[in-house]
Amino acid sequence: MVIIESYQVAILLCFITMLCWGSWANTQKLASKEWRFQLFYWDYAIGVFLFSLILAFTLGSSGTGGRGFLADLGQADLKWLGSAFLGGVIFNLSNILLVAAIDVAGIAVAFPVGVGIALCLGVITTYLATGGSHPLMLGLGVAAILVAIILDAVAYGRLATGEHKTPAKGIILSIAAGVLMGFFYSFVAQSMGAIDTTTKILESHKLSPYTAIVLFSAGVLLSNFIWNSIMMVKPVSGPPVPFGDYFTKGSVHLHAIGILGGIIWNVGMSLSILASHAAGAALSYGLGQGATMVGAFWGVFIWREFKGAPKGTNNLLGLMFIFYFVGLGILIASKLNH
Repeated sequence: MVIIESYQVAILLCFITMLCWGSWANTQKLASKEWRFQLFYWDYAIGVFLFSLILAFTLGSSGTGGRGFLADLGQADLKWLGSAFLGGVIFNLSNILLVAAIDVAGIAVAFPVGVGIALCLGVITTYLATGGSHPLMLGLGVAAILVAIILDAVAYGRLATGEHKTPAKGIILSIAAGVLMGFFYSFVAQSMGAIDTTTKILESHKLSPYTAIVLFSAGVLLSNFIWNSIMMVKPVSGPPVPFGDYFTKGSVHLHAIGILGGIIWNVGMSLSILASHAAGAALSYGLGQGATMVGAFWGVFIWREFKGAPKGTNNLLGLMFIFYFVGLGILIASKLNH
């Protein structure tokens, strides 16, 4: 399998993760003009799983280090296979809530609040599970990002006019999504074996990064039959969504948009996992979740979700961006000073 050994390359991959995780929701915004987000999400989950298989049989089955995908799958303990799969199940529930929050409140709210909380919790839980960074600096970075989350929530509260959704629903959905999302990454990180930096030998009975991504993605796809089915029968807003609509209302274009969204997200997830060997799992996850800034940028400047907000709201949004950038900078430095 191909192994990422350079810290600089790992940081670059984390920034690509940030772009992917912050941009995939644009595909939902495009598709939701024509059909409900629950229908979009079926294709999204398919896209996530398809990309994991492509990666496993290419980069995960070439190179000179570790084990090839099929060999690794055959030697893995059920415990670690289950850990990566469970990470996918937890993530999928959190992400469906996030998608619902985007549908209700927009990207500029759902990402800074939901993904911001996930970033803070994820950095903490992943650090406790794997270590690898300076704890004080991780804490300072998380604190700065928490301030940014609060600023964004206050800014969204100012949008409570007759033409906007009730702010409480969007914020509650975002918080619920963020809390759940903050725990999934540690299950995936724990399932992966350590790689000897000299011999490139991968720890026995645990998973390679590529196998972990496949099991995680399988958890996303299979749990979709539970989580998304519930969301179709009991949606957070609007009437129930008939299952038949997926086949009768979907076009090739709409299905392709959903699959593309899943692929974009899993490109980010895969690069984050691959970068974790050189950068450390806590930093890799935390920096990738800087996607909150990318998502907020799309929501504020491209989709103009805060257009018409009361005077002073732009100042709050500006401070939000500043605190996020400061927090992300501290997270990067936490590995350099460890």
